[in-house]
Amino acid sequence: MILLAIGVVLLGVFALCFRRERRRFSNGVLLLLGILCVGAALSGSGAEGAGPEMLVFFALALSPLLVLVLAGLLMLNGVVMLRREGVSPANLLSFGLGAALLVPYALLVMAVIAEWMVLGVVLLAVVLVAAYLGFVLVAFLLYSVVYGWVTRTDDAVAIVVHGSGLLGDRIPPLLASRLDRALRIWRTDRAHGPAPLLVTSGGKGSDEKVAESTAMAAYLVEHGVRDDEILREDRSTTTRENLLFSRELLARQGIDSRILLVTSNFHVLRTALLARSVGIDAQAVGAPTARYYLPSAVLREYVGILVEYKVINAVICGLLVAAPVALAIFGEAN
Repeated sequence: MILLAIGVVLLGVFALCFRRERRRFSNGVLLLLGILCVGAALSGSGAEGAGPEMLVFFALALSPLLVLVLAGLLMLNGVVMLRREGVSPANLLSFGLGAALLVPYALLVMAVIAEWMVLGVVLLAVVLVAAYLGFVLVAFLLYSVVYGWVTRTDDAVAIVVHGSGLLGDRIPPLLASRLDRALRIWRTDRAHGPAPLLVTSGGKGSDEKVAESTAMAAYLVEHGVRDDEILREDRSTTTRENLLFSRELLARQGIDSRILLVTSNFHVLRTALLARSVGIDAQAVGAPTARYYLPSAVLREYVGILVEYKVINAVICGLLVAAPVALAIFGEAN
């Protein structure tokens, strides 16, 4: 019952924090912790005899297999990404993570064969850090879905569409998906009231013939939007600049709230967190993404989250590494 009470309290705190400000990553941590506590309490209360022990046994037995399967799927996705999108550090993420997941298994085999206590300690530290990073990843995925579900699209005064790169002067599928989502929202809002102002946000890359905002605006005009209903932000090269430069344009129009940011579904949560960090009163919604592209894209966002909160993540990982070392030293002393 204590575990259930803790879970209920955590979910209650999540609800309060979510109502106050949904653009916080800590909301996802609270939600996942609450769900885990409640789930564990309900599983334990409904089991008889050796039920909880069996659950633990199966979890321990199946986890290594599931990790191996995940590693294989990530490496397979990495090969697909390299074939379809070309070789780049971002496209190597899936394959690299899949290979990294195999490292603890290699260490375990070496520790067993050589009977090295030091290697065993290292393995335990790796497992603890991996468990923490896995928890953060699940919290990120869970809260990304929750945030995407609840964001309203029917009261926007302005819709900012974030660029994602051009193919010369052409709109690629990823960017077209964002523009199509913005168009659907714009048409729905126009049918029930004043049409929101559209902002196309994206500068000109070194391999692009025109600024993204120009090509994006042309796409919107081709699909029924009047030219005077579009603002073009053509200086940005990053998401942060998308937000800051678009805010400047909208401020000149007297708009500083009820702003909707349209990006890809994998990028929604980090865009919302970034908007909060730079002080913009805006929420984000996502557009569909090709399935083969999602794993690598999600991993990039996840790495971005880890970097965004690098200090606290470094402290926690440091403590997790120090714990087995301290235990080994204490054990040797006794």
